[in-house]
Amino acid sequence: MSPRIVVAALTVLVVAAGAGLYLFQPWKAFTDTTVTEALPTASAPATAPEQAPGPVRLAEGRFVTHDHDTSGAALAVRLGNGDRLLRLEDLRTSDGPDLRVYLSRRSADAVPRGLGEDAVDLGELKGNLGDQNYAIPAGTDLSGFRSAVIWCKRFSVSFGAADLSPGRS
Repeated sequence: MSPRIVVAALTVLVVAAGAGLYLFQPWKAFTDTTVTEALPTASAPATAPEQAPGPVRLAEGRFVTHDHDTSGAALAVRLGNGDRLLRLEDLRTSDGPDLRVYLSRRSADAVPRGLGEDAVDLGELKGNLGDQNYAIPAGTDLSGFRSAVIWCKRFSVSFGAADLSPGRS
């Protein structure tokens, strides 16, 4: 075999291995990232006395497993200043490449077939364990969203989802 063929074959092998490592990030099967964020307690501004002074649960649900073991709770919360956030509490899931947090109009049972139209991306999953907060964009009508989802954007799979039911005030 000529040296040129050997070099070309090795080059293809190295490029393929690099692409595989980038896409699958196999080391994440052995890593955990724990996040411990407190629930913000922003007080109401003086111009909005009708707002509740503390956090109010708007919706809540428990995660169910899809492609990876996932557990914990999802809470949609309105803070005293009117800001809203999605809080993940006691989250336990696998780490993975390109994990994101979404609000979906689909139920948790339907999410494995896709996020559906108009899903709202709340950002990159901060960690696969613990308590964490994600801002809900202003103007988002929560009444149309049925679930919170941990979604692997790179491979279009749901790690887990929680149906959001009206919470206690």
